[in-house]
Amino acid sequence: MLPRLTRYAARIAACLLLALGAVIAVSAVTDRPSDEDANHPSQLAAENQADAEAAYDDIRGHHLNYIAATAGADVSVKADAVADYAADKAEGLDEAQKAADQAAEEAARNTNPTSVNIPSSCGEYSGNRATGCAITLEWGFDLEQFACLEVLWNRESGWNELAANSIGAYGIPQAYPGNKMSSEGDDWQTNPVTQIRWGLGYISGRYDDPCGALAQSDAEGFY
Repeated sequence: MLPRLTRYAARIAACLLLALGAVIAVSAVTDRPSDEDANHPSQLAAENQADAEAAYDDIRGHHLNYIAATAGADVSVKADAVADYAADKAEGLDEAQKAADQAAEEAARNTNPTSVNIPSSCGEYSGNRATGCAITLEWGFDLEQFACLEVLWNRESGWNELAANSIGAYGIPQAYPGNKMSSEGDDWQTNPVTQIRWGLGYISGRYDDPCGALAQSDAEGFY
């Protein structure tokens, strides 16, 4: 019994060897390992990955080209925007400067200082008279004209910037009404400089000079 089984097994083994040899032979005859590798799943995955990377590189290249092509335009637009902003800013600063200059001019016109530089030629006077002497010379009159002005305003107010009479004349020149002097400055009620400048303007326009105003006062009792 055992020998028969052994012979049967040997036959089966031989058949298997023959079949295996045939498969190996066929494989050897075909000799196309590249075809088999190309169909391998890992190879297909690698190829798909390569295709995806190529597509990404292509899109990225287009994007970089777009940036390069439009970079100049973007810079120009930004430069124009910056220039417009700078121009608007400069215009705003110019307007602010104009407003500041105008405010300064109005302040200088409406608010005179309470004192002036007194030249040595007016050294014999003090207080409001010294101020009046200096301003008279600023107006282009000489000391002789100031001598007339001193007499005139001694008579009118005693050179007191707060002097007022019963009919409403006010200040050193006794302006009537006193608020006329607001044309020279808002501080006309208390600032002797404002009052003196207004008074000299009034005298120059009406009598040419202080001596002419004094002559009128001497003749009529007023000027």
